[in-house]
Amino acid sequence: MDAAARVHRAAFDDALPWLAGLHTPDEDRWFYRERMFAACTLWGAFDGAAMSGVIAFRDDWIEQLYVLPAAQGSGIGGALLEVAKQGAGRLQLWTFQRNVRARRFYEARGFAPVEETDGARNEEKEPDARYLWTRVGA
Repeated sequence: MDAAARVHRAAFDDALPWLAGLHTPDEDRWFYRERMFAACTLWGAFDGAAMSGVIAFRDDWIEQLYVLPAAQGSGIGGALLEVAKQGAGRLQLWTFQRNVRARRFYEARGFAPVEETDGARNEEKEPDARYLWTRVGA
């Protein structure tokens, strides 16, 4: 879980530098150990012994999907997303509206935006967008 927290923080801070430092490394580790591990299925992608990507999902929600900045564009995120899609008829997730790269990534993989908010309900107070993917024929 510590490696997952490190991947999360590195990718989050790279994609959203205006929100960098929102949590301490100890808070990130606690979040993965106590929240994500307890409630979600987690898969990691590894480059040798080092984790390069992580996905956490439950029911029809993708809670987290992060890939180290240096490994982005290599297919890791898409492969992790396929793991979650395998057992699902539909998936949904939130991403920030200003995270254009993430939005393009999800849209290229069949997700469609279905809701946008002003961010009042998320911890970061950052406008976000909910995406939905539905298996064809489901």
